[in-house]
Amino acid sequence: MRLLLDESIPAPLRRYFPERLETRTVQQMGWAGIGNGRLLQLAADHGFQALVTTDRNMEYQQNRETVPIPVIVLVARRLNVQNLQPLVPRIVELAEAGGLPGFYRVAGDPGADVAERV
Repeated sequence: MRLLLDESIPAPLRRYFPERLETRTVQQMGWAGIGNGRLLQLAADHGFQALVTTDRNMEYQQNRETVPIPVIVLVARRLNVQNLQPLVPRIVELAEAGGLPGFYRVAGDPGADVAERV
């Protein structure tokens, strides 16, 4: 199982993913600065099962019908490791479930629905 962390995700968050998942950042892949549509296609072509991002606009900029892999959008008040780390178990659960291509939100704010497909 391979996960790609978008540029908006703090790279140190990788430490919190289980070793059974190959977790790479966009920067590690040499894809920094590539537009979202091309990035999604590159990720799919290189065997990534999901893209993890904090870019809430991506779901409105991309055609949901043609997104090649699941996109997990993290929603938190602050986009730092301390606030995103508690979301890792839900990210792993979604990724390992092998969901359909599309957009999934994982929220970290108290009282928010933990995950939903959008």
